Amino acid sequence: MFSVPHIVILFVVVLVLFGPHKLPELARGLGKLMAEFRKASTDFKMAFEEEMRNVERQARELEWKQSQEAAAAAANTEQTAATTTAGAEPEAPRILPESVEPIEPTITPVSESVARESHPESELSAPVISESAVASEESSATEIGNPPAHDQQQPA
Repeated sequence: MFSVPHIVILFVVVLVLFGPHKLPELARGLGKLMAEFRKASTDFKMAFEEEMRNVERQARELEWKQSQEAAAAAANTEQTAATTTAGAEPEAPRILPESVEPIEPTITPVSESVARESHPESELSAPVISESAVASEESSATEIGNPPAHDQQQPA
């Protein structure tokens, strides 16, 4: 955009025009203006993304309703074919409600803390290693000529 010499010349011109006492006020005003612009652009971007998510959600709901209707129609066709071949009267088709909406999870804050329960089954199923088993493992490792594993070494 501007090179260093251009910026220096602009700064000198602004300093001469407005003076050293007015320059900090102008810089402060420019900073506030830039912050407001940045905030407005961020708000616009967030609103646009929210609308795009709503459009995508509505499209998914429409696809879900269409797949449910297609599955219900296929089930009715199979049921009608099965009852017709059996010689019985066909049942009336089931009518799905118009306002079928997927259930969305609701998150509610908890006002009190809940203590965690200890599960005795998981505590009993944990393997127990005795000190004699570790000692025999170390002695067999040294007999073969291998040093004991790093996490089994004792500090000197």
